[in-house]
Amino acid sequence: MILTLILAMATPAADECEGELPQQQMNFCAAQEYHRADDAMNAQWKVTSAEMKRRDAEWDEPRDDRPGHFSSLLEAQRAWLKYRDAHCRGEGYLFRGGSMEPFMHATCMTSLTEDRTRQLKTLIEAEG
Repeated sequence: MILTLILAMATPAADECEGELPQQQMNFCAAQEYHRADDAMNAQWKVTSAEMKRRDAEWDEPRDDRPGHFSSLLEAQRAWLKYRDAHCRGEGYLFRGGSMEPFMHATCMTSLTEDRTRQLKTLIEAEG
């Protein structure tokens, strides 16, 4: 209960992230946007990974010893997460040590995470 109250007080209203804002508020709003994008990607991950596991269960080709749908997806996701984190850290470093560094990092993380969410969705829309 207390944690919920503290979080509610710390989370800006939608209109607090619009218009001209001081850099600290921009950084906070960008971080909140990234967390929303990450939550959406994690929700899509659950759907996509369940579909890949279903495809693996249906696959019955004994002569094919390549990795399955899910293990390939998991390997790709792990590599993508490393790429995203390193790439966005580098984008933030364009303003390394400055007040814009967290903003640049968060907006990069949001953009790439939203792209990945679309990719995960596309994987299950394609019948393979």
